[in-house]
Amino acid sequence: MNKITCIIMDWAGTAVDYGCFAPLHTFLRIFREKGIEITYRQAREPMGLLKIDHIKAILSMPEVNSKFRELYKRDWNQEDVQEMYRSFEKHLFASLRDFTDPIPGVIETMEILRNRGIRIGSTTGYTQAMMDVVRPEAARKGYTVDNLVTPDHLPAGHPAPYMIYRNMIELAIPSVDQVIKVGDTVADIREGVNAKVHTLGIIVGSNEMGLTQAEYNQLSDAEKEERIKEVRERMLQAGADAVLNTISELPAYIDQLSL
Repeated sequence: MNKITCIIMDWAGTAVDYGCFAPLHTFLRIFREKGIEITYRQAREPMGLLKIDHIKAILSMPEVNSKFRELYKRDWNQEDVQEMYRSFEKHLFASLRDFTDPIPGVIETMEILRNRGIRIGSTTGYTQAMMDVVRPEAARKGYTVDNLVTPDHLPAGHPAPYMIYRNMIELAIPSVDQVIKVGDTVADIREGVNAKVHTLGIIVGSNEMGLTQAEYNQLSDAEKEERIKEVRERMLQAGADAVLNTISELPAYIDQLSL
């Protein structure tokens, strides 16, 4: 493998917003407004998709679809999706600034990578307008990237490869062999696989684990081990080349790749 020269980070659940809670609460809320209760797992499963596609993905789940038909005596349609997305944006923008704290170990890890000359790109399921809130707030708290690509004005977001390719163009990275995609959702993993880049999942703080930092810290060692094992298996099944417990393990992993 060529020397790694670029890391492409996801945002919520990988770099900031431990547990990826900003979008979670908003999805639960907009479905409740529609008269439909969804579970945390249902809300989290499509995480990483462009948010309007995420709403469609939840509505398409058999159990949720059945609840919608029972309540409204019809199938959901694009008007429902647009109405729910408008509500999603309103509620998310009201709370987004509060979910921009960097996940422990991220700032220090990025500094180590930068000192090695590695560029830091990023992709996200958030739109540019959402990232105009998140990015400066995260920077104020110490987390910055060299490049950000949102799904706006591209053929598709995660799990399509286009955001990774746009990062490579804008950062002048000549080969997919020099890139590692790092993410916390199944959609992130599939994005990396579709782009043919080395793909890593990160477990602690992830959407896939779905716990706050306090909840994770309260688990026993055996419970942590069981949760980590479950998430690792989901990410490996999605096609990850490897899955790390924390972002802090990334520099050593890159060293191992270079051997």
